[in-house]
Amino acid sequence: MTKRFSQGYALLIGVGESAYKPLSLPVTVKDTQAVYAALIDPDLCAYPDDKEHIRVLNNEEATRSAILDGLKWLKEKAQADREATVLVYYSGHGWVDKTEGRYYLLQHDVKPSKLAASALSAEAFTDALRQIQCDRLLVVIDSCHAAGMATSKDAETAARIDAELLKEFEDFERTALSKGVIDAIKQVKGRVVFTSSEGDQVSWVKDDSCSVYTYHLLEALQGAANQPGDREVKVSNLMNHLSKAVPETARKLYGAEQTPHFDMDAGDFIIANLRGGKGLPDKGWEQVKPEASHKINQIAQNIKQHGKFNTIIEKVSNAQNFHIGDVNHKS
Repeated sequence: MTKRFSQGYALLIGVGESAYKPLSLPVTVKDTQAVYAALIDPDLCAYPDDKEHIRVLNNEEATRSAILDGLKWLKEKAQADREATVLVYYSGHGWVDKTEGRYYLLQHDVKPSKLAASALSAEAFTDALRQIQCDRLLVVIDSCHAAGMATSKDAETAARIDAELLKEFEDFERTALSKGVIDAIKQVKGRVVFTSSEGDQVSWVKDDSCSVYTYHLLEALQGAANQPGDREVKVSNLMNHLSKAVPETARKLYGAEQTPHFDMDAGDFIIANLRGGKGLPDKGWEQVKPEASHKINQIAQNIKQHGKFNTIIEKVSNAQNFHIGDVNHKS
């Protein structure tokens, strides 16, 4: 029987289609949809499948004001639920102003002619995070992408496009979240910060379905770093798997370095139920790995964005019907 992770709340942001087309990153939407599908699957993380627990901001919904409103919503949820566990996941461009050293997340409605004035600054982002008063908050930032987040088939072309993009915005450079920004996020207790890469490393794509980082995050949420009998996934389990699997895959597919960064001074905490609370069987991860890989492929193939905060999921679990938010869908 599924045990719901009723104290879980999440804001998932995938910038995807930018209002300024050259800044678009379509695979970031696939990433957020895949994480969302895993979170609300009763046989995986088992978050409640309603918009009172999870908001998804993709494409034109991923505006500066909507992101800040989403963080305010999390603040209110944490105030109402003192046991709240909060996940903030951002997938999109992250750039630093070379002249001032200020970091920006480039949301959907950024204006290229007024980039610094229109983008979501690190100061505004971290201030909103500091308003969320809870003891368990995980921030995941996947913000160091080459143009289009290249697959191995078109990496050379994407690298050229990326170079042209950075030449257009010559006062900025692509970089992972800086230590200064991470330290600012951590000024309130209970914060853990993950980034998908370090420095100017690229966050690579595994295939057309999702990024390398998200693929292995989905594995970790299914118990890839857990022990037999574990019934919960902790932040440390995510960290242990991502730290090994992401660099290995990036080297294998691209001959490149991608080193996830983790800042866990706040200590460990539970981020999701494991396999709906059933936990890992006696033979552990190796026993369920084929099933987990199949489920990731199902998620990637069968999810579609529908409305502002809802996603339709077709046959992600064994169930034939899913009701998510205010949407019913029959396969």
